[in-house]
Amino acid sequence: MFDFLDSGQYDLLGAFWVTVQLTLYSAAGSLIWGTVLAGIRVSPVPLMRGFAAVYVNVVRNTPLTALILGCSLGLSQTLGITLGGDTFKETGFRLAVLGLTAYTGTFVCEALRSGINTVPVGQAEAARALGLSFFQVLTLIVLPQAFRAVIAPLANVLIALTKNTTVAAAIGVAEAALLMKEMIENEAQALFEVFAVFAFGFVVLTLPTGLLLGWAAKRMAVKR
Repeated sequence: MFDFLDSGQYDLLGAFWVTVQLTLYSAAGSLIWGTVLAGIRVSPVPLMRGFAAVYVNVVRNTPLTALILGCSLGLSQTLGITLGGDTFKETGFRLAVLGLTAYTGTFVCEALRSGINTVPVGQAEAARALGLSFFQVLTLIVLPQAFRAVIAPLANVLIALTKNTTVAAAIGVAEAALLMKEMIENEAQALFEVFAVFAFGFVVLTLPTGLLLGWAAKRMAVKR
């Protein structure tokens, strides 16, 4: 049934390795960018709060495919921005990471903001009474508790990000979805087997993530 896997024609592991790399780089970028956005969302400056609110609402409601294509067509082909990539392959990969980070960062921001709301207001007021600045209150008092409160929602965001990497195929990044498209074209008589292989691959990638972070959420939950 799965003879096409033994033909040596398809680099299945290589394609899934690109998917894993897209997920890891985008997850790191999204966590950093989402945390910055969350800090801006709760900052005492109305203009900054307004900017973050507009950014989050516009980007998270924009189709991810349009965002990825915008990075490729707008930044690379129109403005000539390659993000340091020397080849089309490298540039496409980095633009995909940029698009996924810009998109997923909005969901990280909102998850984190919900965690910030679980921190009692009295703690922030007490910290300010001791003379701590907004940045110190946010980074030393509020964010550590907020992260512990939103591990489970962040796990959902990470799982969604893993599946969203398939959109990178739209700009030619050689990840799993692009290989699946090629295999469907070449192995039309084995469509079910092709779908089964890639479905199994994504389950292998996402299921341990959900179980591990679900366990971490229970272990690190803030008892109030």
